Amino acid sequence: MKKIYYILALTWIVSLSTAKAQETIMDEINYGQLDKFIQMAKEHYPQRKILNEQENIAKNTHTMANISYLDIFNANYYYRPDEQQALDVMNPYVTNGFQFGITLNLGTYLQKSYQAKSAKSNVKIVQIEKQILDAGLEKEVKNRYYNYIQQLRELKLKTIEAQDVNGSYQSITNRFEKGEITLEEYNTARAAVSAVASTKMQTELDYLRAKDDLEEIIGTRLAELK
Repeated sequence: MKKIYYILALTWIVSLSTAKAQETIMDEINYGQLDKFIQMAKEHYPQRKILNEQENIAKNTHTMANISYLDIFNANYYYRPDEQQALDVMNPYVTNGFQFGITLNLGTYLQKSYQAKSAKSNVKIVQIEKQILDAGLEKEVKNRYYNYIQQLRELKLKTIEAQDVNGSYQSITNRFEKGEITLEEYNTARAAVSAVASTKMQTELDYLRAKDDLEEIIGTRLAELK
């Protein structure tokens, strides 16, 4: 009979239900840590570093465009010693004395105005691109963090389940060696233990992948964090 198999299966269900009742996945989520991971991802993510540099370039260009308004003004002066004629007798095209003049180029002024507006728009464009990137990055960090927490919880449950099943299997092995159960019942229990062990190994792999994904986006190993 497969009475032992059903007893073993019941043990799994009881141990799994007990573990779930003790703690839910919500208890594992640390929102302070999650916020820290989001900030770390923003500091680490290469595309955001590029946008930071582009923003700096755009701001510098905007500043230079504002300063370039001075280019539309031209001022000149000439030194003329006392009692010298305003025009050089030898060369009437050369003037003597202090003379000051300012010229304004309207075309250049309008050109500078458009350049300044374009530079300011470029700054806004980069800032909007950063906002879009940050929103997507924050969502991705949350997804990876929640998946990591889920896989961690699953691993804990599977570990408890495997420990309980192994304990039951040891008892069944002792009974088999004493001739109290049949070979069929023993093989059924052994197959069940192998299935639990296989499931646990797959859960471990899922956990490691989730951990690697989270570490990749924040740029730091979780073991290095306090």
